Amino acid sequence: MNRVSMPKQSPEVRSRNFLEVARGYSEEQAIEEADRCLECKKPKCMEGCPVGIDIPAFIKAVRDGEMEDAVRTIKAKNSLPGICGRVCPQEVQCESLCVLGKKGAPIAIGRLERFVADWESRNAPEEGGSGQVAEALPPTGKKVAVVGAGPAGLTCAADLAKRGHNVTVFEALHDAGGVLIYGIPEFRLPKDIVRSEVDYVKSLGVEFELDSVVGRLVQVDELLKNDFDAVFLGIGAGAPRFLNVPGENLNGVYSANEYLTRVNLMKAYKFPEYDTPIRQGNKVAVVGGGNVAMDAARCAVRLGADEVHVVYRRSEAEMPARLEEIENAKEEGVIFDFLTNPTRFLGDDRGRVAGMEVVKMVLGEPDASGRRRPVAEKGSEHVVDVDTVIIAVGTIPNPLVPANTPGLEITKWGTLVVDENGRTTREGVWAGGDITTGGATVISAMGAGKTSAEDIDRWLREDGSWNR
Repeated sequence: MNRVSMPKQSPEVRSRNFLEVARGYSEEQAIEEADRCLECKKPKCMEGCPVGIDIPAFIKAVRDGEMEDAVRTIKAKNSLPGICGRVCPQEVQCESLCVLGKKGAPIAIGRLERFVADWESRNAPEEGGSGQVAEALPPTGKKVAVVGAGPAGLTCAADLAKRGHNVTVFEALHDAGGVLIYGIPEFRLPKDIVRSEVDYVKSLGVEFELDSVVGRLVQVDELLKNDFDAVFLGIGAGAPRFLNVPGENLNGVYSANEYLTRVNLMKAYKFPEYDTPIRQGNKVAVVGGGNVAMDAARCAVRLGADEVHVVYRRSEAEMPARLEEIENAKEEGVIFDFLTNPTRFLGDDRGRVAGMEVVKMVLGEPDASGRRRPVAEKGSEHVVDVDTVIIAVGTIPNPLVPANTPGLEITKWGTLVVDENGRTTREGVWAGGDITTGGATVISAMGAGKTSAEDIDRWLREDGSWNR
């Protein structure tokens, strides 16, 4: 039996709107897809889930039409299923281990998870938020501060609240969600989905302090000294990385962070209804090959660019972006310039970018990442016309919190040093997600938040030593 296709908007329509591209399964389609599951006695799929969802059990519940059971099964391990079902790379995690994938398509675990989350949202009570609020353990009287309301912080906060602890989340921005709300476009992850998942975390008793910049308005030391028994740092890696080539400071050259934050969180795509404009030309170049580059390129298409190029220094085979996102971008008219690398940007007499010098690349021996290293081809330099450039070549941690917290050891990349439980080198402080790994996936950040929550709970209850 073939995998059930996901309905989605046609490229001609969706390339001119910011509505969600994938429309989701109907109940009949979800049941049909769930019926493909072989109910393996030793399911491998669970080994690929960073948060440990009982995948066979929730799929069986969907197949049997027991949707409330499916919700309970997923939320026993995952507080953000509507998000994970949309943006997590299931194809290289749980689905990659499905036995059906040996001879055909694996079970669409991510799509089924999304269906269950959306089913709950449609069927939740009108008042009181989610209909599946977990029963918390008795209050412990312990207080934990979670810094950052991204996927790692939200997961850690939810799990600690379920264990009976008093949790407050401090978020620097005016909306909770972290990269989920400022970095991922509406057409891939609607903001209403993120806010619904945040509301679920709130329903567990978690409090949120927005517009609270830890490291500036309050220090980690102050949190530990005054109110809190433990601190979890889930502050991400939100500072942009640049190419460090001439002309990168010209007007019209954006970091992907700024571009996507303006478009997503500050709703530039709805200007002038919202008062955050974004100036974009007609010929846009997006430098990079990851999911962020795909997001930026597809936003540029929707904002009316005549031509959008993704400029990537390796070949398509080495691109780290999800295959689904690459395919969607191609369908929407994005042009891919592989084995191409910018060497400088050229400006007009008003200081605005007007051209980009690039060099052709050839692939040499594999580097530390296992991918073949790109090497410049001598004499291949040439200039292409551009009037907007978006740099999407990764991110680095913001040094604000580490620089203002004595005892926190960092790596040469600026990430925090942690052990297998998320413990930092400062007693009472845990960390997880991109601040410890650099830019990674939503689900890996959630897994780190869950691991730290387990260890924080154990430490608070045992009041043990900090020895590893």
